[in-house]
Amino acid sequence: MSWLPPGLVMVGSAPLWSVVLVPVILAGFALAAAVADGVLVARAGGGRLTGAVAAAPLAEVARLLAGQRRTTPAADRLLWRSGVLAVPVAAVLAAVVIPFGSVTVSRMSVGVVWFNAMEALTWAAVWMAGWGANSALSLIGGYRFVAQGLAYQLPLMFALITAAAGAQSLDVAQIVTAQAHLWFAVWMPAAFSVYLAAVYAFSFLGPFAYPAGRDLAGGVLAELSGPDRLMLQAGRWLLLAAGAGMAVPLFLGGGGGPLLPPWAWSAIKTLAVLAVLVWARRRVPAIRADRYAELAWVVLIPLTIAQALVVSLVVLARGGVPL
Repeated sequence: MSWLPPGLVMVGSAPLWSVVLVPVILAGFALAAAVADGVLVARAGGGRLTGAVAAAPLAEVARLLAGQRRTTPAADRLLWRSGVLAVPVAAVLAAVVIPFGSVTVSRMSVGVVWFNAMEALTWAAVWMAGWGANSALSLIGGYRFVAQGLAYQLPLMFALITAAAGAQSLDVAQIVTAQAHLWFAVWMPAAFSVYLAAVYAFSFLGPFAYPAGRDLAGGVLAELSGPDRLMLQAGRWLLLAAGAGMAVPLFLGGGGGPLLPPWAWSAIKTLAVLAVLVWARRRVPAIRADRYAELAWVVLIPLTIAQALVVSLVVLARGGVPL
C-alpha cells in the first residue's frame, strides 16, 4: 500500500529554456516566506493584519533599491560585492537540480553532491562579504558563519547521504522514485530533522542568525545598504526556499500524491515546509556557534551516522530494494 498513492513519479529533464524559470519560482517561494514571516511578526505585536503588512517585503525591496550604497575606508570592493552577489547566485544554482513535479532543469547523476556544493559556496560568499567591507563587525559576522558552517556541515552531509543511501543513488530524481511506497521522512526522522536544522544554518536565519546578530549591529549586514543589502537579505530567503524545496524530493516523496498533478504536490509540500520553518523561526532562541558546534559533534554527527547505518543495513537486507 502506498504511503501517499499514487506515489510513483518519474522525473524527466525540462527544456533548456526552463532554466530562466528557476529564479522566478524560487523568488516566489522566498517572497511567500517573507510575507508569512511579516504577518506572524505583526500578529505577535498585536498589530492589525492589513494589506500594508502583507506588502511590507515588496515595500522594503523598493526602499533598498532606491537607497545608496554605503562605502567604508579601504574596502576591497571587488571581494565585497562578489561575496554579496554570490549568496543569491548559490541559492539559484542549488535549485537547478530540484525536481518540480515531474521535471527538473538539470538531472545530474550527482545532484545531491551539486546541491551540497552550492550550499558550501555560501561559506566563501558570506566570508567574502564580511572581509571585503574592512569593518570589524562585518568581519566577525563572516567568521561566525564559517564557525557555524564547521558545525552544521557534517551533520548535513550525513543527512544527505542517508537519503542517497535509501535510494542507492545521488540522482535526486532516483531518490524521488525510491519513495513510491514510503516517504523517507517516515523512516529517516533523524536525517530529516537534522536537514531542516541545516536549512536554517546555511541561510543564517532563525536560531542560526548568529552571523547577522544584533549584538554585532547586523554582523555581515552591518555595512551594507541599498541594493547590496537587498542582495544579501534576498539571498538568505532564497537559500531558505531552496532548502525547503530540496526537502520535498529528499524526504517527502517529491511530486507524488493523489488527485492533483505532480507540480501541484511539489508546490504544496514546499510551501508546507516553508510554513514550518517560518513559524519556528522566531520560536527558537539563537544558538551561539560554539554551543552548536558542541551539540553537532557530540549529538548530531553520531545520530546521523547511526541513521545512515540503519538505512544502509535495511537496504542491504532487502537486497537493494528500497522500502
